[in-house]
Amino acid sequence: MSQTGASDDVPPSLSQPHQESSSQSIAVATSDGARQRRKIAELEEKLQVLESGQAVKQRETNYYVSKGRAIRRIVTLFDGIEDLIAENDRRCEDEPDENSPVHPHSQERLQSGYIALNHALPWFHPRATDLEYDDYLQMLKKIRQGADSARGDDTSKLKSLVADWVNRELKPNPTIDPDDKTCRGFVNDACGRLLCPTELDWGNPIVRAGIRDRAEGYVVTEMSWPAFMYENYTADSDNLEKGLFKSSLLVQAFKAIFTSPSSAKEVANEGDGADTIANNRRAKMQLFYGKKVKTHLRFALSSVTSWRTVDGDFDYIPFWNTIVDFFERPPGRTARRKTEQLLAWWKRKVFGTSHRAELSAGAKAKMSVNALARQRAQEDDAIFDSD
Repeated sequence: MSQTGASDDVPPSLSQPHQESSSQSIAVATSDGARQRRKIAELEEKLQVLESGQAVKQRETNYYVSKGRAIRRIVTLFDGIEDLIAENDRRCEDEPDENSPVHPHSQERLQSGYIALNHALPWFHPRATDLEYDDYLQMLKKIRQGADSARGDDTSKLKSLVADWVNRELKPNPTIDPDDKTCRGFVNDACGRLLCPTELDWGNPIVRAGIRDRAEGYVVTEMSWPAFMYENYTADSDNLEKGLFKSSLLVQAFKAIFTSPSSAKEVANEGDGADTIANNRRAKMQLFYGKKVKTHLRFALSSVTSWRTVDGDFDYIPFWNTIVDFFERPPGRTARRKTEQLLAWWKRKVFGTSHRAELSAGAKAKMSVNALARQRAQEDDAIFDSD
């Protein structure tokens, strides 16, 4: 009875919850500071993972942007990367057929651009094939950003440099302002002389007035070679290929973009041959795809203040295409041979000529390094013989 009484002393409504609570909340007491430190460590670890991923993504972005700078320099100045890819994809999808029509010239030019793209960026094609579509679009966006950035940097660089070169060589009065392009173009006598079509005589006041007024017979379009493209800025009407692409301004502009602005100060002689072996490995590619320099130089001489494809009656895109075709589509063997000779001339002007291969064995033997080696060997042999 005493046991029953004891049980009756504890109300059921209070004893049962107490038993459940004690069985479910068993825990070792831990200080608030220790729990907070562990939470902070977990958050720091998560943050580190996030920052690591962002760092990798940023490095990837910087890589694409930096590599994209080559696009407008040695691949294509105007065609979009997407257009080059689309043309290559179209050709892959076409069924091979011996009777299929020849590709239009515009498509051939795009395909040549895609091949040039893969020469400049050998990793591009396999990476574009393997990436997921969203990652692929991001890659193209960053490459395009780098390409357009490089074009902007090059036009900005030539803006002031060309003014200095023209002032030094032609000595105009007043001189060309390196910071103001509005005073250039045909309103300026020096720039007008360089931009004047070779079939017209800028020295004739009637011609100057006609060009400035855009009168009939004096409209300047991309169908005329500008005087700045020629050696001494003068063309031979009976032999228009003579001296073409050999002006000192072109050489200076090429050096400023592809080597360094300081190297552009001296163009009268051949290059100094510095690092000739390494330079010659890339010389042909740079020279062959350096056709953009002609377009950029004309833009620098013009009065247009921001980059655009049309300047009055002059359209830069067909002008660029004409230059590309001159080098890439010569009409025959004679024209191809002359193109190769022109590229060889450019390589000498920019990189110089190495005469190392011309040294005979006898000449090398007399040089002090080899002479000292012989003397040391002879001295050692003499001591050995005396012992």
